[in-house]
Amino acid sequence: MKLEDVLKNIEIIEKKGSLENNITHITSDSRNVKESGLFVAIKGYVLDGTKFIPNAIEKGATAIMVDETTNISDFDIPESVCIVKVNNIRRTLAIASCNLNDNPSKKLKLIGVTGTKGKTTSTFMIKSILEHQGYKVGLIGSIAIYINDKKIEDMDRTSAESFKLQEVLAMMVKENVDIVVLEVSSQAMKLDRVTGCEFDAVLFTNLSEDHISPREHKDMEDYFNAKLSLCKISPIVVYSADNEYTSRIPNLLKDKKLISFGMHSNADVMGSDLVMSNKGVDFTLTKDNQSSKVSISIPGKYMVYNALGAIAIASNFDVSLKSIQDGLKNVRVFGRSELVPNKLGLTIMIDYAHTPSSLQSILETVKPYTKGRVICTWGVGGDRDAAKRPIMGEISGTYADFTVLTSDQVRTENPQKILDEIEVGLKKVTDQYVVILNRTDAIRYSIKMATKDDIIVIPGLGSDLYIDYMGTKYFYDERIVIHDIIEEIITGKKLNVNTVIFDK
Repeated sequence: MKLEDVLKNIEIIEKKGSLENNITHITSDSRNVKESGLFVAIKGYVLDGTKFIPNAIEKGATAIMVDETTNISDFDIPESVCIVKVNNIRRTLAIASCNLNDNPSKKLKLIGVTGTKGKTTSTFMIKSILEHQGYKVGLIGSIAIYINDKKIEDMDRTSAESFKLQEVLAMMVKENVDIVVLEVSSQAMKLDRVTGCEFDAVLFTNLSEDHISPREHKDMEDYFNAKLSLCKISPIVVYSADNEYTSRIPNLLKDKKLISFGMHSNADVMGSDLVMSNKGVDFTLTKDNQSSKVSISIPGKYMVYNALGAIAIASNFDVSLKSIQDGLKNVRVFGRSELVPNKLGLTIMIDYAHTPSSLQSILETVKPYTKGRVICTWGVGGDRDAAKRPIMGEISGTYADFTVLTSDQVRTENPQKILDEIEVGLKKVTDQYVVILNRTDAIRYSIKMATKDDIIVIPGLGSDLYIDYMGTKYFYDERIVIHDIIEEIITGKKLNVNTVIFDK
């Protein structure tokens, strides 16, 4: 496609070079530039993309995009390369990406899912319900990109950059996908990653305190409004009637088709009569003045909220009650309250909980339905909010019967220092814990001490298949680690169990 077509409906402040240049792809990462690429030089929080313009040209870029603060004459641009200056470069990047990929969201149904908690699980629930109805469903989320059961690509952030998102949507159009479920973060809204997408329906799961920092949101109202901005571009909005923030939506979006869900407030889709266990939840669904029994294969009261939101969204696409029941009964979410089958018959759960509220929630969920002990094996990530460490330690000491404190995503911090800071809170409330620096050794300790009446909860990594230590990501799949440790116990043979040694 010619550059002038890629830049359709985009105001160009200044340019140097020809708009007739051919463009085959767009990227803001100079390492991914190929021949005939448009390199978008974004000045980000950490890196200044303009510093990589020479590298992008060397790799074959035929066009460069810079923002309104950049002086084009500062760069030695070959005559064969066109450089353009634009306003609001992130928004412009999104529009250009839509143009290059022929606006793929117009050619399929697009569901957006936002909220503080439950986004990932809700997207998988929606996907499962729609698939049981017979739709071909794409999912773009924080874990991976899927088309039905086929994983296309792993992901490392909640919402892909706009150029990547449009490429994936275009691929899904070619694959004849009917409906795409897209996980959307508040940062994605602030950074215009979904600008140009045409949504058919949006689910706003809930809002609670998170992502309040100088680089994210200045306060809860800013956070709420970022999420709300997604709802404003969709004709249908599904929201929780039980959440103090989302319950404000009817007064704010009066021109939309609104569908509410909840368990305590009067809502369009309601859940009641919950029967919970460590294996899942049964509840009564009330919708359209009819009540039905529904089972979820993931434990926790909050999973009922996720299910109700998924039901409310999916109901806009003519799904049957059977599709709802079968979809929720068979749903599995990698790394979210994931029960790991094993030869010892132990109850072992992997989860992504990495904040005080999420750790408390998962422990409160399993404790009432566990005959024996709740054994919590966990740590927190390095280079992140250190203030939460003693708070989470106290939560684990309060809600778990025994804590095995261990390393998480260390990143560039001293791993022992992280554990020491967690232990401050832990030892305030209990002496029922051990500290084992190596995560594999900690999991082994937990498995050896557990009985069939206990549950081992392993929060933190969730869907991560690596441990990040001093700039290197080492492969680490807790499911394989658990399997191999149990094989050692059963056979008595020493296996080469995956581990990461902290030696710096």
